[in-house]
Amino acid sequence: MAKPKSDIKQDIEAAKDRGETTALMEPLLIRETARHHAGLTDLAFDLAQRTAGFRRSLPASMLISLANLVRTMNCYYSNIIEGHATHPVDIERALKGDYSNDAKTRTLQLEAKAHITVQQWIDAGGLKGRVVDVESLREIHRRFCEHLPADLLSVEDPATKERVKIIPGALRTRDVQVGRHVAISPGAVPRFLSRFQEFYGSLGPVETVIAAAAAHHRLAWIHPFLGGNGRVARLLSHAMLLFTLGTGAVWSIARGLARNVQAYKGHLAACDQTRRNDLDGRGHLSEENLVEFTKFFLTTCIDQVSFMESLIQPDRLRARVLTWAEEEIRLGHLPPKSGEILQAVLYRSELPRADAPGIVGTGERQARRIVSALLDQNVLISDSTRAPLRLAFPAALAPRWMPGLFPDRTG
Repeated sequence: MAKPKSDIKQDIEAAKDRGETTALMEPLLIRETARHHAGLTDLAFDLAQRTAGFRRSLPASMLISLANLVRTMNCYYSNIIEGHATHPVDIERALKGDYSNDAKTRTLQLEAKAHITVQQWIDAGGLKGRVVDVESLREIHRRFCEHLPADLLSVEDPATKERVKIIPGALRTRDVQVGRHVAISPGAVPRFLSRFQEFYGSLGPVETVIAAAAAHHRLAWIHPFLGGNGRVARLLSHAMLLFTLGTGAVWSIARGLARNVQAYKGHLAACDQTRRNDLDGRGHLSEENLVEFTKFFLTTCIDQVSFMESLIQPDRLRARVLTWAEEEIRLGHLPPKSGEILQAVLYRSELPRADAPGIVGTGERQARRIVSALLDQNVLISDSTRAPLRLAFPAALAPRWMPGLFPDRTG
């Protein structure tokens, strides 16, 4: 049971405050006069142009289906970064309430479902206009943690080995150390978060894109919560780019970070370091290291947009989908002429059900049987029994339809 808000407030007020100044997390953004600023601006513009072009290339119906798959992918790779391997097929099962009998797998399924629920809320506009607000960060944490099983809602104090409960949405009330980084005192957290909100909430679009990496690190550096800080930071980055670039949630930074996890963690640790000399910016923390992380972050984003764009190229996607359909028909898993329906959906992006008989050249009853089989295979979806048919991207078929999105299932 979570603590009442009044108790949480008392804990924060009573938390030890060593009086640190918020200047300790400067610089919060690469200076315009810094020699690397122009290059970072170029990367930000490149990312914006690629994102806009990719989104424009997608029909609205495919945008929805692809965003659903990418949400699962984002969750999968964020879990990988946390050391929790939950295969997308198991994640998809959890979204349908189908949980494993294995306790460990079920726990990870619940964690994955919690992550996707939060991202779904973000993608639907839950944080629009208030992404970096203190209360928004706490709400991300609360929404994620309140759905976690009890055994994921505690952390071990490295000094005392005591298990400390994580309270959803509550700022930490004790000191923490992550690697070599000793975070600011718990009493200082609200002060630093207020500065975080004030600064990152006042930036223009280009500056916000450039600052996404800095905000990601500075939030982790503050370490506002006892646990779940990495998860909140990645969801924050997703939200900042979603609303600033209008990504449509059809690509994921988490995949790029997970595939380069050692570099990602190395950059975060390097950004914890203090300024080395007079050539390393004017703030307390190293500007050069923040520049390198920002380059890595923006380049990773650009790579992920390019990767997703390559998967959705119409001719290649159509060939992969129709090859799969032909194999399923030969195996007796789909009725003959199922490929014609899929091809029509791929060309039109949406297919009115009344058009199905004409496409397959059979009676209405046989057309309904084909459509029903494709719906049962989860490769077509529809908002109702009368609504048009749209292509879906089930996780189980991702290795065939969208190779490289995430690994094949083994075992």
